[in-house]
Amino acid sequence: MAILLAAQGALLCDRAMAQPAPAESGAFEDVPEGTLDLDDMPDIGLDWPDLDQPTQTLPEAQADTSSTEEAALAEEGAAAPAQEPESEPGTAAEADSSDGAASNAEALAALDPTQPLRYQVRLDGVSEVADPLFYSRFDALSALRQGEGTRASIAQIRRRAQSDEELLGELLRTRGYYESRTRARFGVGGGADPHVRVALNAVPGRRYSLDAVEIFGLEGSTPSGKPLRSFFDVKVGDPADTDAILAATDKLRLSLEEGGYPFADVREPVLTVDHQQRQALLSLNAETGDFLRFGEIRVNEDAPFDARHVAVIGRFSRGEPFRQSEVADLNRAIVATGLVSQVTITPEERGDGEAVDIVVNMTRAPPRTIAGEIGYGTGEGARVEVRWQHRNLIPPEGAVTFRGVLGTQEQSLSAILRRNNLWERDQALNGELSIANVDQPAYDALTAGVAASLERHTNLIFQKEWTWSAGLELRISDERRLFGKSLVPVRRRYVIAALPTSLTHDGSDDLLDPRRGYRLGGRLSPELSLQDGAFGYVRAQIDGSAYIPIGDRLTVAGRVRLGTIVGASADRIAPTRRFYAGGGGSVRGYAFQAIGPRDLNNDPVGGRSLGEISLEARYRFGSMNQFGIVPFIDAGTISSEPLPTVSELRVGAGLGFRYYSNFGPIRVDVGTPLNPQVGDSRIGVYVSLGQAF
Repeated sequence: MAILLAAQGALLCDRAMAQPAPAESGAFEDVPEGTLDLDDMPDIGLDWPDLDQPTQTLPEAQADTSSTEEAALAEEGAAAPAQEPESEPGTAAEADSSDGAASNAEALAALDPTQPLRYQVRLDGVSEVADPLFYSRFDALSALRQGEGTRASIAQIRRRAQSDEELLGELLRTRGYYESRTRARFGVGGGADPHVRVALNAVPGRRYSLDAVEIFGLEGSTPSGKPLRSFFDVKVGDPADTDAILAATDKLRLSLEEGGYPFADVREPVLTVDHQQRQALLSLNAETGDFLRFGEIRVNEDAPFDARHVAVIGRFSRGEPFRQSEVADLNRAIVATGLVSQVTITPEERGDGEAVDIVVNMTRAPPRTIAGEIGYGTGEGARVEVRWQHRNLIPPEGAVTFRGVLGTQEQSLSAILRRNNLWERDQALNGELSIANVDQPAYDALTAGVAASLERHTNLIFQKEWTWSAGLELRISDERRLFGKSLVPVRRRYVIAALPTSLTHDGSDDLLDPRRGYRLGGRLSPELSLQDGAFGYVRAQIDGSAYIPIGDRLTVAGRVRLGTIVGASADRIAPTRRFYAGGGGSVRGYAFQAIGPRDLNNDPVGGRSLGEISLEARYRFGSMNQFGIVPFIDAGTISSEPLPTVSELRVGAGLGFRYYSNFGPIRVDVGTPLNPQVGDSRIGVYVSLGQAF
């Protein structure tokens, strides 16, 4: 018997939910035979030539009647009675097999054949040979499982059971058990509402093995000397398992595509089964084609950027062995630019047997966007923001953004240039011109500035383990603040030049919603200030967070932040350059920047050092874990000294709520200060996208 294995046939079900192996006990008697129109067997995509044979019988030469277990299944009603944990009236849990069989037969005969009944289903005899995927496939295709939640007549239940007998036999044959036999047995559960118990009993029998494996077209080796045959890891003596064979075939295709053979053709394997010898022959044909390397990149004429920039985005170089994964990666990276609505990448053989060109066809997306925001917050007041952007004003990928903010506490204008994928992938040059007037409880500042930076960044599509930035910043600021014991605000002008740098290591598993791993980052900014003479100082900050999963639903997350300014006193440092704490991304329960030393008007003045620590338990619930509840506790301190002090530590606690959307968790946190300062509100509410840290 020759069997053509098709990949779609083995993948019987997309659902991979693990099912526990059911108990294997109990006897169920057959419903009296009658003339029933049986439904056709659902097609699972495998062409097994022996499906027209009864599943519980074998050719006489192959039947092993010496097996006690098989003989028991072949005999009508010879199985032991069901052993249920607790007997109930009318069940098949009697001690004597003949009495139990008679009782079951009587109970079944007493049922009204037209009355819709509940029923229960279990599998017996497969726990030693089945895995979670086996059970999930059965559940997905089982006629009994599909209707288990609704009532059905005896005739309907029997038709479904007959269909599932054949299904179970087919599933066993895909695993190499070609002598398997299956039979449905029935029992009655009593009580006020009788129900039918259906046990699908299976005797897997002997598992067939591969007597020969014939591979054609893989006789050679790669340029590195690795035999092509080694890419296919099925060998003589392995079980005749359809899943394993198809998985090995897919692995072979992938290995050839990743190993420099873009035009390899691997045909579907053919399995020939010898029932007399209980063995199988596997035959596979493949054509590898030439070993090829990456050649030139070609793009269409109206593409948003040229082939040179595509080469920068790609992670491969000309002359490297062809890898299909690099082509797929390039496709995703081009889409991530936001400049194309559609992209098609086609490997095209040159004909020289040496290289393959990469042909990229891109359809331009609209480059301009305009967006606006309107909001109100108890700590920020009213706020309106408008943004206009051209994502490719300075090709390639030179985005220009104009941003304006009009609000109760902020009025600002800025122009931002961002050049993405500069010199190499995920590297960007940023430039900004801005003017802003900010009126907050901590300070009142009119600021104009220019800044530039070069950075390696991360994003939602390509989360990076290491990111960094280095830049230059020049600010002119006119700031009003109380100084000393005076109640009269004084304005001072500052000219500040800074060299901010940062380095971050991200070992977490997700950018917006990490569940395991850690993050560690540091910032260092040497600054020169001109105010009552020139003086310098250094701002430094370290951030660390860790995420520990406990089961499938709970994650414990912790965060530590330390900051210091050395080289100048707090009074000489501009208020806008000091450290502050409090708010939704800091210590929840307190207002924005509210923690730390206060002036004579009870307004925060910031400080030279910062210390924060947070701990929260993120518990998810719902049918798809789409909701979450997060109890948290935060603590923070601000000091005028270079090191934070515990004596001024402020603690907040509360409860957060999460909705896990497709683009990240939506966060709502409600906190309260546990040791508030004078003037602190008792409740703080914070709403944002992403976790608190």
